[in-house]
Amino acid sequence: MKNLVAGIDVDGIQTTFALVDEFGKIYAKGSFPTSDHKEFKNYVARIKEEIMALSGMLDIPHDISAIGIGAPNSNYYTGDIENAANLIWKGRLPLAQQLSAMFGNKPVVVTNDANAAAIGEMIYGGAKGMKHFAVVTLGTGLGSGIVVGGNVLYGHDGFAGELGHIKIVKENGRPCGCGRKGCLECYASSKGLRRTAVELLEGKNESTRLKNIPIEELTSKDIAFAAKAGDPVAKKAFEITGEYLGEALANLIALISPEAIFLSGGVANAKELILTPTKRAMEKNVMPLWKGKVKLTLSSLEYENAPILGAAALAIKEIQKKNTTVARRKIF
Repeated sequence: MKNLVAGIDVDGIQTTFALVDEFGKIYAKGSFPTSDHKEFKNYVARIKEEIMALSGMLDIPHDISAIGIGAPNSNYYTGDIENAANLIWKGRLPLAQQLSAMFGNKPVVVTNDANAAAIGEMIYGGAKGMKHFAVVTLGTGLGSGIVVGGNVLYGHDGFAGELGHIKIVKENGRPCGCGRKGCLECYASSKGLRRTAVELLEGKNESTRLKNIPIEELTSKDIAFAAKAGDPVAKKAFEITGEYLGEALANLIALISPEAIFLSGGVANAKELILTPTKRAMEKNVMPLWKGKVKLTLSSLEYENAPILGAAALAIKEIQKKNTTVARRKIF
């Protein structure tokens, strides 16, 4: 009997899920639009239905041991999603409780996508064997999963590690979805990169292929494509983004002294375009104590599968913790 876990990645547009083993092999995968269901209970029921359909497709004897979910504004301690701005359901959503009940009380564990990415990097990726590191996700927003002593840092309320909402610009900062201004997320995410490119385009007569794209249609992928082709404005947008991110990472290093920092997400998919200026700014701003000591690199997990592998790793980590607890009880 093969033991598998279900890994689920929830965002405002798509819910992606897969059945995964302890080595990170994906046996089956699917997705559906997150907003298909107006009632949250119906959405949870759809998740169960889709996972059972995947399970029925496999031609090997198997058991789904646990379910891990990466979702916005989710609380590891409670298993709830709390006031997620980019989901259609509002308030506190008891995702883990409801899904566990539908699966006959199988273990269901929930955390935000950046924490899931950190656990995925630790189990399946470049952080194997590391006890102190961070994963920074550069997507529509900016998230961070921080691992200290081999454990994800959750804080007393389950929401620790919001690097995206440290204030990086004090005067006339860009407005953030959190209600504040000048947050790192507004400068070092796909939205932030796009905003920087738009600002560079305003009033510029410099030759750039970005001017051929209507502003409202411009995406971070367009900017990356242009930068790879040598476009000066697009390259400058990545330089500025890297400067903001590198300065913030220098501050993060002073707080947690990590062995490594991994970048993942859509902006990180531009590779050296974002990695090089970020490294430069990080080393420029970090305290002498840590210069040259912290490795900054890209996630080794495949971009397309990283979120669900992270969620699956979350479930595996939970099983390992429970097994360790049971073993200790037997000893004592």
